[in-house]
Amino acid sequence: MIGLVCLLIGFMVATLFNTNKQPDSRDTRDTWEIRTALQEEQKVQQNLYQEIAEAEKTLIEYQEQTEHQQIISLKESIQELREKAGLTEIVGKGMIITIEPIFLNEELQEYPSINAELLQLFINELNASGANEIAIGNQRIINISPIRDVNGKVYVNNSSIGNLPTDIHIITKDIEKFRDYIEVSEINDYFALENVTISIREQEKVVLPKYDGAINLQEVHVGDIPEVGES
Repeated sequence: MIGLVCLLIGFMVATLFNTNKQPDSRDTRDTWEIRTALQEEQKVQQNLYQEIAEAEKTLIEYQEQTEHQQIISLKESIQELREKAGLTEIVGKGMIITIEPIFLNEELQEYPSINAELLQLFINELNASGANEIAIGNQRIINISPIRDVNGKVYVNNSSIGNLPTDIHIITKDIEKFRDYIEVSEINDYFALENVTISIREQEKVVLPKYDGAINLQEVHVGDIPEVGES
């Protein structure tokens, strides 16, 4: 039980370490872009520190509980971790974004499509705009979801998303802020270059499927948690 909590803490520490890695290539962004990226990284680090503190608090609470209380708390923690990891179906208020082709001349124009790089960029934009949970078609997006090109097709979680149009289901706490962010995002220009556009519609009830793939934790190592007062 304690090992499970330590594993979670170690995973978050490893994630925090990776976010602090410096890029090898020369940064060519302007001051505003760097400042925006820095703010995003600071937000990510702040969230990770908060999660680590909560995990440490949970560990202390486990140690102070009776065996029966520990079993109940462990079951609750496992369910909470499953929800955070995307291993359960989730229902909430959100939006559906449809990626669809723009037909300029059907006789001369090849059927529009997108590649994995552009889709991954769009997912990053959705996360930055406040998306809490995302699913592409019937594929739930989690932190380790692979998005790649295979034989001219885009695969998400080892399943092809097929031809356009494609629906992306999103659960978000602030729908208005999310819509405003996406509507002015430069991602729309990138889609236009591929003769693709997006349409957004609000939904009172958005159902996201659970992630069915295997989660490989072989690269996750349990880290030592310093005692209070240690540097």
